[in-house]
Parts: sequence; structure tokens; C-alpha cells
Amino acid sequence: MPPAGRRERNKQEKLDRITAAAGELFAERGVDEVTTQEIADKADIGAGTLFLYAKSKGELLLLVQNSGYADALAEGRSAAERCTDVLDAVMAIVRPVVECNRKQVDNGRTYLREIVFGDPEEPHHRDALVLTLQTEEAIAEVLQREDVDEAATLAHIVSAIMFISMAATINRAKPVDEVVEEIRSQVRVLLRA
Repeated sequence: MPPAGRRERNKQEKLDRITAAAGELFAERGVDEVTTQEIADKADIGAGTLFLYAKSKGELLLLVQNSGYADALAEGRSAAERCTDVLDAVMAIVRPVVECNRKQVDNGRTYLREIVFGDPEEPHHRDALVLTLQTEEAIAEVLQREDVDEAATLAHIVSAIMFISMAATINRAKPVDEVVEEIRSQVRVLLRA
């Protein structure tokens, strides 16, 4: 593949600066307390340029969070390969995703809201949906180790359990371990059914 041209390199550099600036500001203060102008200023670009890369603050959050989610999913898949017990393997996938989502709880909850209600035509939203499907596929692969009937459907249910447990207001103040244990207890019942 030929090296990227100057224009493509410049676009990638701007995207990297935007991602870094948004990530830093969102981590410091939370997505709701940061303006797009602050992100543009920190990335050393104009506000108009910022909106060429992401059309809304929600899309900026998706851009930032997707990278961490992808890393968490890769970590979970790797850990699941080392587990012999199916429940442990499913939870090996789930735990890093929950940890990623709860690094900044309000940002994580907003990310989940954007996945559900955001515009699926926007590229960062599409990427988030792909990550969700990849998570379900990873869980289904684990369930298929024991020839579980309807592994894809069960994986979708596990994903829903995980989603609700991370997004629920009642769990907002719970530490990662408690959220993971809540998910585990529900998945345990599901797999026995």
C-alpha cells in the first residue's frame, strides 16, 4: 500500500489531536461540562473544522470511547481464550468492557445513550455499533464451546444485561466489581436455563 499523501496525513493528524483533546477534557471534567469550542481550542483547530470530523459532542464522545472499547474487547477476548469454564470466559470478555465504560461513569453512561439514540449514519456511531456486535460475537463464540443452543441469541441477551447494568441510574455509584458481579449473577441464571 503506498504511503498516505500529505493531505491524508494532515487529516489524520487533526483527527488524532481532536481525539486527544476531547479525551483529555472529557476525562477531566465529563462530557457534559466541556464545550466543543474548548475541544477545538485544545486541538488547535477552528470549531468549523472540528465539526468536519464529528458533527456533535456525542459523536466526539463516541470517537474517544470507541478506541478504549476496542482495546477492552481485545483484552477480554484474549482472557476468555485462557478460561475453561464458559461463565468465566463470558465474564472475561465482559469485565474489561465494564471497566472501560466506568472509567468516568457519566461519560460511560452518555456513551451508552449515544449508542442507542445517536444517528447510526454517523461514522463514530457506526463504529460503536460494530464494537457492540463484535462483543456479542465474542460471547457467542465462547458459548459455542459447549454447543449452547442459540448462542447468538444468548450473547445478545448477555449484551443487554451488561448494557442495562452499566447504564442504570441505580448502579451509578457502584464500583466495577459490584457491577460485574450483578452481571455475572444474571448471566449464570441465563446459562442454566
